[in-house]
Amino acid sequence: MHLGEELLVLGLLFVIAYVLGRVGKLIGLPAIPIYMLVGLVASPNSQFFPLNFESADVELVAVFGLILLLFSLGLEFDQDEFYGNAGALFVSGGTRLLINMAAGFALGMWIGWGTREALIIAGMTAASSSAIITKLLIELRRLANRETPTILGIMVLEDVFIAVYLAIVSVILSGEQDVWAIVLQLAISFTFLIVMFMVARWGGRFVSRLVNTRDDELFTILFFGLAVAFGGIGELLGVSDAIGAFLVGLVLGATRFRARIEQLALPLRDVFGAFFFLNFGLALDISTFGSVLVPVGVAVLMTLLVNTAGGQLIAWQTKLTRAEGFNTSAMLQNRGEFALILATLATASGLDPRLTPFAGLYVLIMAIIGPIIAVNSNAIGGAIFRTKKKVARPSREADENIALVEAALAGEPIAATDDDLFEPQPVEPARVDPLIEQAMQQSDELTTRKRDPEY
Repeated sequence: MHLGEELLVLGLLFVIAYVLGRVGKLIGLPAIPIYMLVGLVASPNSQFFPLNFESADVELVAVFGLILLLFSLGLEFDQDEFYGNAGALFVSGGTRLLINMAAGFALGMWIGWGTREALIIAGMTAASSSAIITKLLIELRRLANRETPTILGIMVLEDVFIAVYLAIVSVILSGEQDVWAIVLQLAISFTFLIVMFMVARWGGRFVSRLVNTRDDELFTILFFGLAVAFGGIGELLGVSDAIGAFLVGLVLGATRFRARIEQLALPLRDVFGAFFFLNFGLALDISTFGSVLVPVGVAVLMTLLVNTAGGQLIAWQTKLTRAEGFNTSAMLQNRGEFALILATLATASGLDPRLTPFAGLYVLIMAIIGPIIAVNSNAIGGAIFRTKKKVARPSREADENIALVEAALAGEPIAATDDDLFEPQPVEPARVDPLIEQAMQQSDELTTRKRDPEY
């Protein structure tokens, strides 16, 4: 087997992605559209670049990327935030999701590609990109803003929505016609969801014993194998490999090894995730963009208008100012990985092929417009609502988190928790807020590796 030419081309693609990524960072662009653009220009369907690389050549690696993206999403799911504020989250976040889903489904029916296609479009336009939002909150230093807890809560609710939505969509896309067969499949899907959520909620200590090992190499092999295996279980149960990976990530995130798994999984997620977005770009054909320009343009305009209005509704529900509501909507405008995952599932199920260029162009536009609006939302909101920017005063909890960060960065040991007495283990850092952990690992000066939570 001679793979020299293929390896050379693939290596060049990633070097190009690195160069363009560095340029994109200068203007605040996330990496997701950069990887897609590199795949697009190198696609055999395009004539922009002399490199030609088939999507099938990296398809299996791209599947690993999809699995690790959803695994990381489950791993970072904040159960305390969800269960502690479920009522308020369902009111504010649930209302937003319903409005976005209804508007997206109406758009899909107007486009006229079919009912199942309309359901996919509704999902694409409903869910935000939690990775892009998290990165923007950190880089724009808005963790202490009054609207940030609302944004984080909505992101947590959207994680639950993604799990339920994928379970339902997988059954619908299966093409099953018999009513009782559909009911049985839905029952299996929701049983799988409920059981895994229950294990995550109450089985953390038991799972910690099962996965306990001090060897980082073996530990990495273990959680990667579990992610892939549960992806397969999810596929066999009819709920998709993505939701299987999400749920096992949810369970492992409930153990006391969560921080350790995140540290080891991040490089894998970054590399395999890049393969996923690159592979999606390779499958795009720029000549098909013309047939979806109008639908995508309408979808972008609808997303901007609905989310801006929704931000004001959320501000009214949560007693934020109108300017803070605009900041909230600006953050939640961003679309990314979930739309591409849905397009991948739709293509595999034989739905209208125009969904692929629709999702690709929609994400490319929104992943560029979204960060630009978020960066300038304070100025735009202040101009529209004639308010002055208020400097948020950090709470006592924020001060404690900052102290934990500084201690961790300085290499000082942090006292072990009661859980560490459960079984003798090396002293591990105390668990702090996931966003604070991301900020710690994103420091250019004080860390050995810059964490880049793009997706």
